[in-house]
Amino acid sequence: MTPSATILAAAAAEKTVTDGQGRRLTLRRMTALDRLRLFKAAGPVLAQNDRWLGMAMLAVSVTAIDDVPVPQPASEQQIEALVVRLGDAGIAAVAAALDPAPPPRAPETVANAGN
Repeated sequence: MTPSATILAAAAAEKTVTDGQGRRLTLRRMTALDRLRLFKAAGPVLAQNDRWLGMAMLAVSVTAIDDVPVPQPASEQQIEALVVRLGDAGIAAVAAALDPAPPPRAPETVANAGN
């Protein structure tokens, strides 16, 4: 596989997580084109609202819920409907999956950190 093909395959890789309501959420990291389409759907004002855009990016990363495909939203209303559908449990699960916590350090590493 060429380096370019490897990068494209990694970008398209999907991950499945289970949220607090027991739903299986399939997601993938957004590509540059996905972000561009999200900015267009959000409009000029919301595209500059970092908090709104951050939650929208998490929601748009979901490609299926319980193996039922989720079409990519194309308008502000569709983005907000997807956020409502996912709810707090779904958004939290997506956020944790896309930005996992760092692995715990071994106790001896922590003990020697100040030395």
